[in-house]
Amino acid sequence: MSGTPSHPSFVADSTEDASPEGLRERKRRETRYRIAETALRLFLTHGFDGTTLDVIAEESGISRRTFFSYFKSKDDILLFWQDAHWRTIYEDLLKTSPDESPLDAVRDIMVKHMARYTTEEMVAIDTLMRSSPTLLSRKQAFYGEQEQVLFSKLCEVWRQPERRAALRVVAMVSMGAMRVTTQTWNELPSPRKPMAKLLRETFESLKSEL
Repeated sequence: MSGTPSHPSFVADSTEDASPEGLRERKRRETRYRIAETALRLFLTHGFDGTTLDVIAEESGISRRTFFSYFKSKDDILLFWQDAHWRTIYEDLLKTSPDESPLDAVRDIMVKHMARYTTEEMVAIDTLMRSSPTLLSRKQAFYGEQEQVLFSKLCEVWRQPERRAALRVVAMVSMGAMRVTTQTWNELPSPRKPMAKLLRETFESLKSEL
């Protein structure tokens, strides 16, 4: 679906437990993803406020009551997509060779994931995310949370204890670069340059200063 944030596969592979409990859990994941994908499509088409829970439930083929078994609110759906996006970034990071530079690896992965979207899609998604009271209220805390997660993932790839202080700095400056890029991009006049290009430029400016 055009404009849908990248996401990990929620469909179990053939190695998953085939027991009734395993099958139930797989079906639940698939249903949760279907609801989230349907809701995002509706949000991007009709706006966050213009999409009701009743419409999301109807389009997803479930009842309104069933909806609340998977999500607490419309805001919760956007948090789902935000978390899914960052999970894919961390999954790629964990595949990185420890011979690479940590800062370069984070930069390349972040830029790659951001480059999957056109400027028009980024504008639509950014507008959507800004429509969520929950996301707006937790925006400041979000960067701090992701900085901690990023640091922990870096430590899984670059395992030497003596590198932990430097890896913490990499996590700090990487999330700072993302934050500055987002703010700068939102302030640019139209037509805005691709956010992925701006993010790479931010990282390059950072490296030159360091």
